[in-house]
Amino acid sequence: MASEDWKLYGFAPVPRDPEVLFKDHPTAYGPNPKQDLFVVDDFPLPDTPLVREVRAFAQRELDEQTFNHSNRVFVYGAALVKTHFPEWKFNETQSAVETYALSCLLHDIGTAEKFLATTYMSFEFKGAIVARDLILSLGGPEPEADSVCDAIVRHQDIFAKGGNITMVGQILQLSTILDNVGLRANLIHPRLIETTTARFPRKGWSEHFARVIEKELTLKPWCHTSTFEVPNWKAGVQSNFATDVRGNDVMRPFD
Repeated sequence: MASEDWKLYGFAPVPRDPEVLFKDHPTAYGPNPKQDLFVVDDFPLPDTPLVREVRAFAQRELDEQTFNHSNRVFVYGAALVKTHFPEWKFNETQSAVETYALSCLLHDIGTAEKFLATTYMSFEFKGAIVARDLILSLGGPEPEADSVCDAIVRHQDIFAKGGNITMVGQILQLSTILDNVGLRANLIHPRLIETTTARFPRKGWSEHFARVIEKELTLKPWCHTSTFEVPNWKAGVQSNFATDVRGNDVMRPFD
């Protein structure tokens, strides 16, 4: 491994558990966290050849709701880090921003029709492999492909309390759960949510994603998504995760 690549592509280790990450945080802790007044135009996707190619692939393979979700996740994550973790120097490191953009665009690629029902693997793991292979086939650096793959593999691994995760992986986790269930939405300004959902409409995302969850659980009751469920989950048992997604009151006005 090249010793400096981790600095370029978002591998910096940060605490996995958000409760640890945000404990006594100067701008994010407590009932009134800082909310910088950003709008969607403040966080465009990087205009690089690799991002353009991957964006086209994602738009071709994903349904509209999932593609829009992937774009919203990029915006929310970039804004959250700019406000609350400037010391990470994420927004100043263009290779890390590109890596995060690729991770966002491809984090749910495993739910695409082409992949979800054509593998026994959990959608995150299949999607991570697809993403890594795609980036390498397009000439992307292997460390960047590895960082994207790692972030996608772990993006629903939200119950682990100890240890670390990559910077890009943590941003992806925080922003996906924000869009999916509204958790920690108070860390970003309401105007950012308004402008982002106007640019990338949800179009019933809560119901749409809940059905994807239920579909994968039915197809693959061993899947990683089942970690959100009761032990020994079986078909016919109401999904806790799907219920939480449908219960996203924060985003309900925009659905």
